[in-house]
Parts: sequence; structure tokens; C-alpha cells
Amino acid sequence: MRAGGFPEEQVRARARTGAAEAFPPVESYGHEVFGQGSSGAEVVADELDAARLVPPVFMPLRLEKLIDLGREPLQSDVDLTTAVGGFTSALPVFLSAFGSTRIGSSEVSVAASRQAGALGIPMVIGENVVPVTGYRREPAATTGMLARVRAYLDEAGPSLGGVVVQQSTEDADAEVWNLVYSDPAAEPLLASGRLGFELKVGQGAKPGLGGLTVLDRATAARVSEQFAIDDLWSGPGVLRSGSPGTFTDEILRQQIRFMRNNFPRARIWVKLHPGRDVAQAAACAWEAGADAVTVDGAEGGTGWAPRAFLDHVGLPLAECLRRIGTPSGCLLATGRMWEGGRAVKALALGATAVGLGRAALTAVDTDPEHGLRRLVECLAFEVQLLTSALGKYTPAALSGEDVWFPGRSGAADPAPRHRESLT
Repeated sequence: MRAGGFPEEQVRARARTGAAEAFPPVESYGHEVFGQGSSGAEVVADELDAARLVPPVFMPLRLEKLIDLGREPLQSDVDLTTAVGGFTSALPVFLSAFGSTRIGSSEVSVAASRQAGALGIPMVIGENVVPVTGYRREPAATTGMLARVRAYLDEAGPSLGGVVVQQSTEDADAEVWNLVYSDPAAEPLLASGRLGFELKVGQGAKPGLGGLTVLDRATAARVSEQFAIDDLWSGPGVLRSGSPGTFTDEILRQQIRFMRNNFPRARIWVKLHPGRDVAQAAACAWEAGADAVTVDGAEGGTGWAPRAFLDHVGLPLAECLRRIGTPSGCLLATGRMWEGGRAVKALALGATAVGLGRAALTAVDTDPEHGLRRLVECLAFEVQLLTSALGKYTPAALSGEDVWFPGRSGAADPAPRHRESLT
């Protein structure tokens, strides 16, 4: 597997080594001096990468923590437990949807599910999985939606994390949410309040389009009544296009109300593409009762997409967060997340948690047993270091005052944000 335009080698190093990758090679200690540019990171890709975290000199929250602990606080005193879209997560991190692409539907996705369960973080299962690969009720099935749910539950504890199932237009025709909600295999999730459904409005890789994948001709013939098929190549592959669905503010409200009425035991999430009216759409979703809104910046995407969309369509994540400002509900951010610096900036700008997509797939491809766990452990260690350096001891305490953008005279909006309660 390859991840062009992404810091693939750094992610693979973290998947192999874990938290040690938060530092330069230990062999260089005592032989090199370090400064800006020593991290080996790629050239700045967007505004969020270019921003800097800016610790203050005076830290009243550190003083509060010192009094509470009776000693000077350390980075290990940063509590990363976070309420994410109605679930309790061990970290301000979740596993993003992979969709129905060949990689996202393979055993790599099942391995990622297993590790996400062990980490105690929520997991999203992407749209169009059932129409293309099936629900797979057979106990011996090794891929498909049910295999992912089972893999997650096999490793998850009794209270942390959760599973969120996406649905698109074609999924609705296949009654995916009804299948999951009524399946005895999902009862442990329902009983513990850890099942959610996500309405997919769009995604960062291809804003305004539905799911796009390449199918072999036999599979394409089987799903041709559900999807548009375009014969673009001379080889065995054909393009399968899903519908993006049609939304207005009233349609979105009604969809969320429908979800809450028909699936009262499930949490309700909404995924938005980085559209110019993202703030209006997010506010609409929260007002209608969504437990979480995911904004997928234009830098995001694990799926197949046209080149023009990858390079020219959609707002960058930083601009999405700026337009939303103070969120009135749980805001989740995705788009090129793989290390703690970018994650903490997104958290400071209003996100409750960040999603791992390409980074998660790359990590599991590197090591199917431990790659994602090591990657997340490194990211979590960095988040603790950075949050502590800012004089704060929970992700919820981060705010816009902690971020500085080049060319701007002051910090981002320091106003407090909505944060879910863990109780």
C-alpha cells in the first residue's frame, strides 16, 4: 500500500517503534544539536501545519493542578479521556471511515477495528460497505461490516469506545441501519450505549460527490442497479459511482429527526464535506439533535477520487474550523491527521477529537497486529507533552489562544467551546 502526498515513512516508523518516534533518533543524542527543521517533517502542506502552538509564560491552570496534586505537574498528569459524540473515549481520537474501496474493505480494516477496540477509541465503519461487500452474517466471514464489529468487540473493554455505522443513499436502499440495529451481534453495543449511526453528507477527498471505487466487471454487473457504472479503462476495472444525496437545511433536519425517532438507542453523527457553508450545516445538525458533527477538511480522504478534486476542491481544515468558530455541539475534525502537533491545533480550534484515516491504514499495513496501537500511543504521548506545555491538563481546556497563525497579529478566537460531559 502507498500513500502519496502523505508522510508515509514517518507514519510507518511510528507504527514500528511507537512513542520513541516523538523524539529524534536516540543514537543522535550527545552528537547533534537540534532546532527548527530538525524534525524531518515534510514541507508545510497547509495553514494548519504552518500554525504554531504558543505556550504562555504565566500558567494559572498549572498552578491549579499543582495545588490539586500537591506537587509540580508533569505531562503524564494530562488526562486524555474524552467524551466523543456520546461515547467515552480513552483519547481525543477516533478511527475514521475507510469506505468500500479495495483497501478499506480488506482484512486491513478488520485488523484496524481490532486495534481500535483495544485502544478504547470510537470507530466509524464507512458507507457502501454492505451494498458492495455484503453484511456477512456468516460466522466464518473475515471481511465485511459484521466482521469489523466482531473484531472491535473482541478487544474492546466494557465501557470505552463505540462503533458508528455510516449510511449513504445506496446504504439506505439496503436498509443498513435497520440491519445493524436489529442484529443480535450489535446488542452488546446497544446495551452499553456504544452504537452510533452517521449520516454521510460528504467527505474531504471529493466534496459534492458520492463514493467512487473501481470494481471488476463481474462485481460491477452485480451492483449495476444500485450504482452508476462507467467503463473508462481498457482493462478489467470499471468506475462505480455512488449518489452524493441531496440536502437542504430542512432535509438535513428531517433526516436527523428520522434517525433519532427510528433508532432511539443509537448516537447520531453527521459527516460534512468542507463546503463553503460548513458552519451553517454544522449548526443545523446540532440544532436538530446530532450528537456529533464530523468536518472532513480538503486534506482528508482514504478513497478513490478524481485528481481535480484532490488538488482544487473544498476548504482546508483550518478554514473550516475558523468558519465554524465556537461550536454548539461536539465537533470532530479529520484531514491529514497523524501526529500530535496537528491534532492539538485542531483541538485548540474547537474540535473535541480528531480522526485517523490514511494514517491508520498505513500503520496497520506496516504491522497488522500492533501498528495502529503504536501510532496512537505516539500521538497520545505528543498530545500530553504539548497540552502540558500550554499549561493545561485536559484536551477540553485547549483554546484558540494557544494557536498562532503566520501573518496574523494575535491568537485565534480564545472563546470557550462546547465540550461534552463525561458524566
